[in-house]
Amino acid sequence: MNVVNRGFLGRRDPERVELPPGQYLTRDFPVLQAGPTPSVPLDQWRFTVRAETGAEWAWTWPQLLALPRERPTVDIHCVTRWSKLATTWEGVSLDTLFAEVETVADYALVRSHGGYTTNLPLADLLDGQAWIAFGYDGEELAPAHGGPARLLVPHLYFWKSAKWVSGIDLHHDDEPGFWESLGYHEYGDPWREQRYTDD
Repeated sequence: MNVVNRGFLGRRDPERVELPPGQYLTRDFPVLQAGPTPSVPLDQWRFTVRAETGAEWAWTWPQLLALPRERPTVDIHCVTRWSKLATTWEGVSLDTLFAEVETVADYALVRSHGGYTTNLPLADLLDGQAWIAFGYDGEELAPAHGGPARLLVPHLYFWKSAKWVSGIDLHHDDEPGFWESLGYHEYGDPWREQRYTDD
């Protein structure tokens, strides 16, 4: 029996933990967003992947919850300089959702209820690196933190983990999202401190 999940990082002394450059440790979970919190009724919720060919794959809320779940424990880092360690989530791996998606695209544009978008290389959403998360710290994901479901891509700054996620469009070329079109970095690696366009 496996008693330690894949993302378990163990207990760490906060005085000895290594953080990305310019980050500080917080025990809070700050709420930052562009615009109001949308209300997303679960009977209307859908997550859609659109390939560069126009083909679509979609899941309703019950269909998403019926997929195999994972419970990653990860550190998260916000571009506003806070970091929160060993956060626990529940969700579906993007590897599971993309298992039947046929694409040769290199880039993804993530869409959210409310109109928010963010861009990532498709490779950063696969190979156990990203989830559609609907649980946090043993509870349903609160709307203020992106519930009913958000993208979770913990190896990039947290603005890439789009709240209230509704789908992903696949493209051959990179297309800037909301913050990227306003001067934030296209990629957003916290360890390279890629906060803004020229970083």
